[in-house]
Amino acid sequence: MAAAAISHLRRGAQRHALLYLSRRHLSSSSPLTAASPLAAAARRLLSTSVDSGTSSAAGNYKPPPLDPFRAALAPSSPPLESPPLEEPPAAPPLPEEASAAAEPEQDPVILQNEELEGLKAGLEAVRNREQSPQEKEAWWLLSRAVVNYCGSAVGTVAANDPSTANHMLNYDQVFIRDFVPSAIAFLLKGESDIVKNFLLHTLQLQSWEKTVDCYSPGQGLMPASFKVRSVPLDGNSEAFEEVLDPDFGESAIGRVAPVDSGLWWIILLRAYGKITGDYALQERVDVQTGIKLILNLCLSDGFDMFPTLLVTDGSCMIDRRMGIHGHPLEIQALFYSALRCAREMVSINDGSKNLIRAINNRLSALSFHIREYYWVDMKKINEIYRYKTEEYSHDAINKFNIYPEQIPSWLADWIPEKGGYLIGNLQPAHMDFRFFSLGNLWAIVSSLATQKQAEGILNLIETKWDDIVANMPLKICYPALEYEEWRIITGCDPKNTPWSYHNGGSWPTLLWQFTLACIKMGRHDLAQRAVEAVEKRLSDDKWPEYYDTRTGRFIGKQSRLYQTWTIAGFLSSKMLLASPEIASILICDEDLELLEGCACGLNKSARIKCSRRAARSQVLV
Repeated sequence: MAAAAISHLRRGAQRHALLYLSRRHLSSSSPLTAASPLAAAARRLLSTSVDSGTSSAAGNYKPPPLDPFRAALAPSSPPLESPPLEEPPAAPPLPEEASAAAEPEQDPVILQNEELEGLKAGLEAVRNREQSPQEKEAWWLLSRAVVNYCGSAVGTVAANDPSTANHMLNYDQVFIRDFVPSAIAFLLKGESDIVKNFLLHTLQLQSWEKTVDCYSPGQGLMPASFKVRSVPLDGNSEAFEEVLDPDFGESAIGRVAPVDSGLWWIILLRAYGKITGDYALQERVDVQTGIKLILNLCLSDGFDMFPTLLVTDGSCMIDRRMGIHGHPLEIQALFYSALRCAREMVSINDGSKNLIRAINNRLSALSFHIREYYWVDMKKINEIYRYKTEEYSHDAINKFNIYPEQIPSWLADWIPEKGGYLIGNLQPAHMDFRFFSLGNLWAIVSSLATQKQAEGILNLIETKWDDIVANMPLKICYPALEYEEWRIITGCDPKNTPWSYHNGGSWPTLLWQFTLACIKMGRHDLAQRAVEAVEKRLSDDKWPEYYDTRTGRFIGKQSRLYQTWTIAGFLSSKMLLASPEIASILICDEDLELLEGCACGLNKSARIKCSRRAARSQVLV
C-alpha cells in the first residue's frame, strides 16, 4: 500500500508538471524554452521512471505535499514519505514568483501532522459516537439491503419494501447512482470491502455487448444497474451458478442509456482511495482502462459545439421525460467532478499525456461556460430582459439568441435580491429557468461554481427555504410543470404529475449532497436544520423514496418504502456533520490553473475572443 501511495504522489507531481507545460505552450507571451528551470523540472517529472541521478539543473519544482488521508487512514502501514526524488538546489525565483517567495512559509511537516491528527480523531469520533434510535434502525435496514454475489457483498438493492414484494419492477437491482450514498456510509463506518467489490464488479460489466434494437452503445458505457441471477450450470437443472445481469438502458423506462453511471463510478473510486489509503486499486491496469474508456466516451468529438455534454431526456437521476434533454446542469456538474477526480487518478505515461491535456482543456472550457452562461441572479435577469435578438457577430452579447419573453412570470418575484443559482439547461433560443437541486449542489461540491456563486446558491436556498426544503428536504426541482406545460413536456406522465416524483417532488436522498455543499461553504447550520427536519419524519414514514405536494407533507403516491438511498443519505449526512473534515474525500477545491489553460492562446485570430482573465478575476473577488 505504501508503494502505491508513493506512486500516487508522484503521479500528482507529474500531473502538475503536465498542466504547467500545457499552460506554457498555450501562452504566447511566455514561451517555454529549454533553458527554463521550471520547464526542465516539468519535463523531468513527466518521465515514467525515477532517476536518482537527476541533474541539479532541474530547477526549484517540488512535488505537492503528502495527502493526509493516505497516512491517517492506513494505520497498518508505516508513515509515508515523499517520493525519493533528488532535491535540486534552490534557484532564483521567477519574476512572477518573487512576491510569493518573499512571504514566510510555515513548516509543511507541522501542518501535515496537525491535519493527520485531526483526521484520525474525526474518523474515530464518527465510528464510536453514540447513535440515535433512528440511526440504529437505519443501519439495520441498510444491512438488510446488502446484495451478495459468490459469497461477497457487492452492493445494495434500490428498495426493500415488503408491501411491494410481488411488484418490485427494477427496485430489487443494484443501481450505480443509488449505491453511492450507501458506499459513503459504509466507508465512513470502516466497512470498505463492499465498496471495493462494487467498484470492481461494475467495472467487469462495463461493456458494449448489450444492444437496443441491434444497435450497440458506445464503448466504455457503464450500466445503470445490475441484478444477481442464478442460472443452471451447463444445462444441469440441479446445479446453479450466480451471474451478474447488467441493464444498460434496454430495460429501463424509455430505453435510455445512463450517462451519469460512469461519472458516479469515477467519483466513488476517488473517495474510496482517499478514505482507505488503498491507492493500489487505482493503479490496477483494468481500473485504469475503465477510467480511460469512460473519459474517451465523454470527451469524444461530435457535432456539438459546446463543452457541455449533450444528452437525451431520462439519462440521469431524472430518468423520465421532464424536458431536460440537451445540456442539463446535473450531468454537467457530475461531468466536471468526474474529470477533476479522474485527473488525480490517471497514471501518467506516454499513452495518457494527450488524455490529461484533453481533460485540462475540457475542464477549463466547461467551468467558464457554466459560470458565464448558466448563472442567473437579479442582475443577470435584468440583462436578459433587455437582450437584443438576431445578433450575428463575434461580439454578440446575446450569444445563444435568447428571447426575453422566455423569462417566466414566476421568476421575477421569486429570485431574491441577494443570491442566485445555475439554471437547469441552456441551448440555442432556450433557457430552462427551473432550479434543479442536484446540479446546483454538486456544482458547489466540485467547485464548478465560483465561491461567490456557491454562496449565492446557499443564500437562495436559505431565503426560499419554504419552497425548496419546507417539511422535507429537498425539492428535486422548482417549480413544478403544471397544466398545459405538464401535458406537452412530460407527455401527460401520470407519475410526474405536478409536485410529485421528478416534477417538484421532495427527495430525502439529496440531503447528503446538501450536507456536503454546506460543509464546503461553512454553513453547517443549514445542513443541521435540514437533518433535524428529516430525522423527525423518516422513521415514522418508513423511509419513503420521495414526498409529494408543494411543501413535501405527503408520502409520494407511488413512493417505495424502505428506499435504500433515503436511508443511506440520512446516515451519511449524520456522520459528515459529526466530522466535517472527512467531507474532503468528495470535495474538490478551486483550481485557478484551469482558468489559465485556454486553447484560445494558440490562435491570435480576431474571430476568437476569450474571457478567461475576466473569469479568473471574478473568482478572486
